[in-house]
Amino acid sequence: MKSKKLKMTLHTLILSAMTLGFTGCQPTANDNTGSGAEAAGAEEPKVANLAYVNWAEGVAYTHLAKVVLEEKMGYEVNLTMADVGPAYMAVADGNQDAFMECWPGIHQDYLNEVGDRLVDLGVVYEGTSLGLVVPSYVTIDKISELNAHKDKFKGVITGIDSGAGMMRQTADYIIPEYELELELVPSSGPAMTAALSAAVEAGEWIVVTGWRPHWMFGRWDLKILEQDADKTVWEEGSIHIQGRADIAEDKPTLAAFLKNMHLTDPQLSDLMVKIEDSDYEVVEVAREWMYANESVVDAWIP
Repeated sequence: MKSKKLKMTLHTLILSAMTLGFTGCQPTANDNTGSGAEAAGAEEPKVANLAYVNWAEGVAYTHLAKVVLEEKMGYEVNLTMADVGPAYMAVADGNQDAFMECWPGIHQDYLNEVGDRLVDLGVVYEGTSLGLVVPSYVTIDKISELNAHKDKFKGVITGIDSGAGMMRQTADYIIPEYELELELVPSSGPAMTAALSAAVEAGEWIVVTGWRPHWMFGRWDLKILEQDADKTVWEEGSIHIQGRADIAEDKPTLAAFLKNMHLTDPQLSDLMVKIEDSDYEVVEVAREWMYANESVVDAWIP
């Protein structure tokens, strides 16, 4: 199968992030960057500043990392939720220690821009897949069949946040290449699943931008629409953690922990479903999961 290279530039996003001073982020704790100068000649600062995106899998394992670092390793952990572009910029600029959800297959344009100021800390999850997703009762199987049923889909593809790689790929490649007559409507991960839930409950047709790992595949019977062999853009991949370039110099223990962090599909699926089904805060569910799976998380501790 033939993969297409997309011609996309990030200069507008980067200039916006610089101008706004990283206001695309929503800090959930006090900021403390723990710079290299701070660490020079002193004990390694036990502060971890981690950026993540509001996507189900990243929310789950980033909060799991938080409770492991805090309760088993004595760290102060500051989590910052951000859009993808500002998150990469914040890590590249040294304002965050790591970005917890790099999808190389769909984030290559970001990596081309700032990758020389990042260090790949390894794979946290293997076996990703993504594409246009419909409920299994929808009687089409291919992207190329969408136009014939556009009215049933109300002329809309329900998307996630506009900065996501698969949103840009859908807009810049999938829609023109397949000559789709549906409008891509950005929203967010939670808004997309809310729309999907409402449609499934009503038995209505809906198409969304979706991906595995995600709890929605455990909740509903869904399928990813097939790509034409000569128009393939989405392939199986993995999720990486990207650190700032000097993280191993002034925070070697944190860097080692993030390198060791890895979840299998059953493990991550279990954690995500428990978070989605619980009425408790995400961090509380992550803490409970940690103590129920200590052999998993203890293996990450250097």
